Amino acid sequence: MSELKALKNRYEPWRDLRAEIDDLEVLHELALEAKDENEAPGIEKNLKDMIARYEKQNVLELMGGEVDRNGCFLTVHSGAGGTEACDWSQMLYRMYLRWAERRGFSAEEEDRLEAEGGIKSVTVKIEGSYAYGYLKGESGVHRLVRISPFDANARRHTSFASVYVFPVIDDSVEVEIRPEDLRVDTYRSGGAGGQHVNKTDSAVRFTHLPTGIVVACQNERSQIKNRAIAMSMLKARLYEYYRQEKEKENERFAQEKKDISWGNQIRSYVFQPYTMVKDYRTKTETGNIQAVMDGDIDPFIEEYLRFAWRNNAG
Repeated sequence: MSELKALKNRYEPWRDLRAEIDDLEVLHELALEAKDENEAPGIEKNLKDMIARYEKQNVLELMGGEVDRNGCFLTVHSGAGGTEACDWSQMLYRMYLRWAERRGFSAEEEDRLEAEGGIKSVTVKIEGSYAYGYLKGESGVHRLVRISPFDANARRHTSFASVYVFPVIDDSVEVEIRPEDLRVDTYRSGGAGGQHVNKTDSAVRFTHLPTGIVVACQNERSQIKNRAIAMSMLKARLYEYYRQEKEKENERFAQEKKDISWGNQIRSYVFQPYTMVKDYRTKTETGNIQAVMDGDIDPFIEEYLRFAWRNNAG
């Protein structure tokens, strides 16, 4: 039933759009025959709406992967740049939360390591139709250039953060995890203080020894719930890892292992001396950096999907 619903959601918008185009074509022909120019504004408005819906629906056709329609886990790590980089990680995290909010997706924080000035690392689970498909191209190093608010001399600083996206795996996908391959550590949750700090060892960290993959969860007060969430994250990470091994396409996994510093960025966000966000893979750019930081990243996401589709087709 889930598969049928997904197929209907993919097919029916195309069917409806085709029917509306046929109706609009008839209306246009009738207006021409009657030489009625009063219909022109309405026809033009409907046509623009149909073009926008076509573009939106066409993007979905670029996401045909096995898990593209699933939710995802998104992790942000601060890199080179100290306090400035931790603040940059927090800004990026907010950007993705705003993007999810714009789409009506849910976002639940699973793990956070705070640091002076912002976030050292954070993992959030984003649930919504094609969340992974949309966000998978965001994996990589993101570079910030601005006048640092932490510099008393108001000098320009460059800092880095990495983003890693991996899919939420449902029960239909099997991922084998042997107990002997797993190291489990428990510790006390950290937080802002007060009621948010757990007094027991409820936080959980899993280390998968054969691959070196580490996941952690401290969001829940219950260790049992944190274990379940951490296991879900580990299965998702291992699925992505084994898929790339099988296809001999380790680029995205290797990208996570690169230094979070100069020369490895996929996108730059420049606040000074000018304003620009530029993606180095697709050459997409915009000067409206505030809109981007408020979650308006669909032009970058959609152009990357087209870019990846063209490369795979070639």
